[in-house]
Amino acid sequence: MGPPRETYRDAVTQHRDRWGLPLGIGAFAIWGGMPLFFPLLQPAGAVEVVANRIVWSLVFCLIALAVLRQLGDFRTALRSPRTLGTLAAASALVVVNWVVYVHAVLTDRVIDAALGYFINPVITVLLGVLILRERLRPVQWVAVACGVASVVVLSTGLGGLPWISLCLALSFGLYGLVKNRVGRTVQALPGLAVETVVATPFAIAYLVWLGDSGTFTGHGVGHSLLLMSAGVITALPLLMFSAAARRLPLSVVGMLQYLAPALQFLVGLLVFGEHMPPARWVGFFLVWVALVLLTADGIRQARTVPRVH
Repeated sequence: MGPPRETYRDAVTQHRDRWGLPLGIGAFAIWGGMPLFFPLLQPAGAVEVVANRIVWSLVFCLIALAVLRQLGDFRTALRSPRTLGTLAAASALVVVNWVVYVHAVLTDRVIDAALGYFINPVITVLLGVLILRERLRPVQWVAVACGVASVVVLSTGLGGLPWISLCLALSFGLYGLVKNRVGRTVQALPGLAVETVVATPFAIAYLVWLGDSGTFTGHGVGHSLLLMSAGVITALPLLMFSAAARRLPLSVVGMLQYLAPALQFLVGLLVFGEHMPPARWVGFFLVWVALVLLTADGIRQARTVPRVH
């Protein structure tokens, strides 16, 4: 006799779950290593890089949608005015985030970019208070205070607001808030496809406006292929993350999100040799304290939620 049906299903589920952690680590490793990729696209500037990233992301997304048989979900999202409007707002926010991030990388500000993504969880908590009228627990208030103190230390110690960090944290925090309004009605790949559809006309218009001053056709086939590969680099980790999120507990996904900025920080510090004055170390330390507090509080709250049997 063969194994019972339930035992077979459990074995299949366990086999699928084994891929969750590698897929999640792979996605965040790609995101963390992106500062190594964008300098390869020079002499293209930040806006030109993002314009190509948008166009070729759409091409990759459409191919992936056809292969994964999700074109129906894509068309459904496009036909819903409410969903389309929400994803259009998300598109604007993510384009701002991409432009600032690529600018940071191309101007040797990778550590500032990493700080922005470290600050992002604190910004998300603040947005919950200011926009969703959520009530914070005492530990969350302490974490927010540490985040604010970090910005104050960096501003006073480095002679100005860390605008790259704040812009990245705010744009990505608002992006997450807007995407949350879509909820589970739109999967990751169709959602990204709609966002790139909205942004593509503007990207093409910018590339046409650049004309001969653009770098796509004037710097060899290798450069053109690298610009095209920006679409794959954009969409592939999102697909990997989406697959991992369906296989991993939420607490594990939450811990993995710190891998990308940690890798970005190490790239900026060890590979690009960016300067770390004492004020920046103190600022990062305060942010890391905030993240430890938020993570510990989140784990504690998850354990207090009764399980449904």
